[in-house]
Amino acid sequence: MIEIRRIRTQVEDVFHEFGPRGAPAQRRGVLAVVLANPFAGRYESDIVPMMEAMKPLGVELAQRLLEAMRVAPAAIQSYGKGGVVGVDGESEHGHLWHVPGGYAMRELLERHGVATKAIVPSNTKLGGPGTRIDIPLTHVNASYVRSHFDTIETDVPGAPSADEIVFFLAMSTGARIHERIGGLRVDQIRGEDGLR
Repeated sequence: MIEIRRIRTQVEDVFHEFGPRGAPAQRRGVLAVVLANPFAGRYESDIVPMMEAMKPLGVELAQRLLEAMRVAPAAIQSYGKGGVVGVDGESEHGHLWHVPGGYAMRELLERHGVATKAIVPSNTKLGGPGTRIDIPLTHVNASYVRSHFDTIETDVPGAPSADEIVFFLAMSTGARIHERIGGLRVDQIRGEDGLR
């Protein structure tokens, strides 16, 4: 059921967008996996088996992204996920990534002592080859931390084909460079409910 066609990783360091150079830089990484969509061109009422089958893949890819970013797990402060489904599929197929993608990052970070009570935000859409997507990011332990509201725009050139799905995992080492809109601060997190 799981046929991997491509894996693409992107890592960037953001020093500044305008104004003084940030210190330290914010490192952001995205991993994309292109899979054959076993449901392309037909309606399948029970798609949960694919979600279950992808769980080991999610863990493997989360580890691969962390290694590509070359940072310790404790450095990861925000995360997100997403999917682009080829046009012979349906948006619901992209939502199969919620458990394998989201829980994989949380499990990986928690194994290394990082608290991850916040849900992993997500964005899913239908699209053709090269469709760009904005992956939302929020703080790993408290979704209301405004400094960590962020987005990574990404794509996989040439994917998805009509019979493919591209799933994305994203992580970041910190707040937006020059964040200054107030709200809940990292040092004010209570860590009780994933929100504050």
